[in-house]
Amino acid sequence: MAAAESTSLSPSQAEEPPKLSDLLDRGWKLYEEVDTTNDPIAATHIQVKIKRGITQLEEATRMVAQLDLFSRNEELEEVATTDLKYLMLPVLLGALTMKQVNLAKRLEQVQIARCYFLDFLKRCKEYNISQFELPKTNENSAGTLEEESANGPPKPPDLIAMATVRAAKIERYTQRKNTEAKLSEIKAAVDSGQADDEIVRDFYLLNLRKWIVVSLEEIESIDQEIEILTKMDVLKQSSAEPSQSKRPPMKPFILTKDAVQARVFGAGYPSLPTMSVDDWYEQHRKKNALPDQGIPRSTEDVDAEEREQEEKEKRVENDDKEALQKARDWDNWKDTHQRGYGNRKNMG
Repeated sequence: MAAAESTSLSPSQAEEPPKLSDLLDRGWKLYEEVDTTNDPIAATHIQVKIKRGITQLEEATRMVAQLDLFSRNEELEEVATTDLKYLMLPVLLGALTMKQVNLAKRLEQVQIARCYFLDFLKRCKEYNISQFELPKTNENSAGTLEEESANGPPKPPDLIAMATVRAAKIERYTQRKNTEAKLSEIKAAVDSGQADDEIVRDFYLLNLRKWIVVSLEEIESIDQEIEILTKMDVLKQSSAEPSQSKRPPMKPFILTKDAVQARVFGAGYPSLPTMSVDDWYEQHRKKNALPDQGIPRSTEDVDAEEREQEEKEKRVENDDKEALQKARDWDNWKDTHQRGYGNRKNMG
């Protein structure tokens, strides 16, 4: 009974809001667990940890804003040692946001993370925690691209600028390794609570310098990813649009042998348009839609037809009685027989 009474909490204790330091420590710890895990980052329990950490850090950020812990008018030496760690709130939020897995919202996520990293760098720049150049904002980058496109074709790469960027990356890598080595030496003393104020202050300043290097690298990577994601969105939108205009539906019509039959059928079937064979042929010839158009015939077939036509013409010119009689008989037969007469092929 006594044990039960000792463990029970009063309503005021149960509803007591978490402390600012506890919120930061929990969010920081959740980030370290996610960053060092061997499980897939897309696993459900990992994503749950990420969201929980973001929630803790966002609440801590709101509390810092309400308390006005930092001011643009103060120097780094004026900031209390216990308050230095709260400068890492935006960078921890950016690091956790980058670990979220949601392909549908990926562009939005990386843009939010970039804002967090840039905000952290601006704060560190104001307090002169380390010497570095702030990366360009998205607006400045867009303006630079527009100016380059307006000035004509892209210029060849500047080898000196590329060498400078490479040297800066090597220097940042070296700084990060040295900072991490110093952090590992004093981390145990700080975690145990036995370190004095000077060691604790150095611990937080080293963490800030480490995260400055990480933020600069992350922003470079984010800018490249944003460019790729933006181009992918443009390609998706262009592929969603129809590539060709839809053809109007073909209207049915009755194909007649000549203009006279066209008038007869047209009078009997006014709902259907009619045209003669010549009209149909001329219309399709203009559209290059005839079956034999666009299909080259062999030279041998053309030569044979030409030779046969020449022989017929010579026979008629020479008054060849046999050729004339054949032509007359063929014309008479066509006058008394319809087209297709006697064709019994494929009629069962």
